[in-house]
Amino acid sequence: AMVQGIEIIDGAIVDRNPSTGQVIARVPVSTRQDVLDAVERSVAASDAWAATPLDERIALMRQGCAVLGRSVGELADRITEEMGKPKAEAAEEAEGAADKHAFLDLVQKANADELLGGDDDEGPQSLVIRDPLGVVVVISPWNFPSDEILLLVLPALAAGNVVIVKPSEVTPLVGKMTVEAVASALPPNVLQIVQGDGEVGGWLVENDNVDMVAMTGSTAVGKEIMTSCAKGLKRLVLELGGKDPMIVFADADLDLAASDAVEYSLSNTGQVCCSIERVYVDSSIKDDFESKVVEMASSYKVGDGRDEENKVGPLVSKLQRDRVSEQVDTALKSGAKLLFKSSIPDSAPEDASFYPVTVLGDVEQTNQIQKVETFGPVISLATFDGTEEEAIRLANDTEYGLSSAVYTTDSKKATRVAKRIRSGQVGINCYSINYANTAAPWVGHKNSGYGYHSGMDGWRQFSVPKSLVFASSASM
Repeated sequence: AMVQGIEIIDGAIVDRNPSTGQVIARVPVSTRQDVLDAVERSVAASDAWAATPLDERIALMRQGCAVLGRSVGELADRITEEMGKPKAEAAEEAEGAADKHAFLDLVQKANADELLGGDDDEGPQSLVIRDPLGVVVVISPWNFPSDEILLLVLPALAAGNVVIVKPSEVTPLVGKMTVEAVASALPPNVLQIVQGDGEVGGWLVENDNVDMVAMTGSTAVGKEIMTSCAKGLKRLVLELGGKDPMIVFADADLDLAASDAVEYSLSNTGQVCCSIERVYVDSSIKDDFESKVVEMASSYKVGDGRDEENKVGPLVSKLQRDRVSEQVDTALKSGAKLLFKSSIPDSAPEDASFYPVTVLGDVEQTNQIQKVETFGPVISLATFDGTEEEAIRLANDTEYGLSSAVYTTDSKKATRVAKRIRSGQVGINCYSINYANTAAPWVGHKNSGYGYHSGMDGWRQFSVPKSLVFASSASM
């Protein structure tokens, strides 16, 4: 048993649909020998792939994404079946996963050689090229089980590395479909997959022939990986947890702010590293804001993600449902008010993991739910005194720093506040990840990450710059 209480019986992952509890498949777990063999094959494939010109590597990856693109319908169905997200959200993920055209243009640019020559054409010239690291391990999460693989795999491959993916044991079939589609366009063993839980991940991470680990997941697991990588000074990119704040000033567009607070607390059933998890509302508009939030939240129907009318699916597992339930119960005992709780399907089987859409009010900053990542369909409303200083203090009162949001019609105030929030991205009157430029980095400050994910800064983490210094341009 591991992260989400997923059972491994007789060497196979028991893959269940969280809407029904029914077994979809039994997926064989890679043995220690399988992992050793995979790494050995990667090492053997490494030199030829590193020597393949950048434009050829990019062209092959485009072909791989096109292969995935031919089965986006099936991929979306599989996502909903394995981890429960509503059909429309699964379709959006599958289409986004396959459509990496603009993304690959930028990744290619990030890996291009750069000439640093003086104005003097005869004088010394420096050419900065990028060396691949070698074997990169990608450990991917279950909440965006296809796209999160590609956001790490594609820049790793573009940089000339060979890659082994260990998808979450919650979503082994989505992982397999995604990796095999891209791998089908590449030379043998340039991109491989192994299956299993944290034990299998551990065998990969500690292998001496692995040069880098790129992982999206929880902060606790990220710290374990970092400890293991220290022995070999392995390169790392970790995209970890969050407890993202949203600040609503009295002069905000309240309909927009309430709508976004609801949508981005509940999106993917609240199982997003950058879900809105703490909403701070100017106390002068509290009543108005709460009633808008409750009205909007009550339109979100909970149920099987395969049914179009359900906007909120099950939680990924019964373990996750119990964690959320316990957090909410503790929050209420500590003085939070229950403003709204939706129904869940009457007909839900005992093994399903639905949790009602829940709106909490009067959540004090000392309440445990303001500290710990919830990862569930909970909208947590708190108040502040309306000042910029207090808003900044509350937003920063967390071990995390992934993203955040500021709602006000005063753009100067928004910018002042945003600059002082310690998080990797701040949405001004919007949810940042939906509006950020494709080239914007995705960064976790504090315990939300290590290294950078995406953007020029992020894509360049998969290689090492090397300067070729020429005494004169004539010698180039």
